[in-house]
Amino acid sequence: MTAFFSIWRRSLRHFFVWFQGLRTRTRYFPVKAFLVFCAINFAFFWCALVTTYPGLLRGPKASEYAVMSFPIAVLGAAFDCLSLVATLFIVRKALQSAGNKAFLAYLSVDLVLAVLAGLWVLFAFIVSGWLVSHVLSVPETVAERSDLYQWRLESLMDQPLRPDNLRNLYFGVMMGASALLPTLFHLFLVCRSILRSLRKQPLSRSPQ
Repeated sequence: MTAFFSIWRRSLRHFFVWFQGLRTRTRYFPVKAFLVFCAINFAFFWCALVTTYPGLLRGPKASEYAVMSFPIAVLGAAFDCLSLVATLFIVRKALQSAGNKAFLAYLSVDLVLAVLAGLWVLFAFIVSGWLVSHVLSVPETVAERSDLYQWRLESLMDQPLRPDNLRNLYFGVMMGASALLPTLFHLFLVCRSILRSLRKQPLSRSPQ
């Protein structure tokens, strides 16, 4: 177990130092990071829409979703930037910690960001839908838009395997994927550290 944490710390430190160097060398890094996250969220939105509800690309709803993709991309990028800052702070604290328990406790906080990412997706869709309704002159209240997504969430909890609910779940996961990148990267490092620590353990000989 000690070897596992040692490898995990070393891998995380290597990435942290590399990323800090990249941030230092890149001019206007916050602006560029925001634009990159905007592009990622925009691409994920259209990928999710095309693969789940291609019928919405035609008919009266097409213009609504086309306009909605822009505020969703901006709101998603804002959360991703805040998530990145929080993740870097958590990683720095984890690397400075003395014991393995403290190291693990700090990195576990990143799971909270994964939960917040899901809530932020709902918030982004509610706000974006409300804004778009006014732009397209079909105004609706935030409460009406909130009720719609609350109904979808309750339906998902009641009947998770219903085709419509599975599509909505897939859509939500796709939209929160960019915010989940730090968590997924941590899981990747954990799996790689486990494999490397197992390779370093000597194989016990079977009794003769």
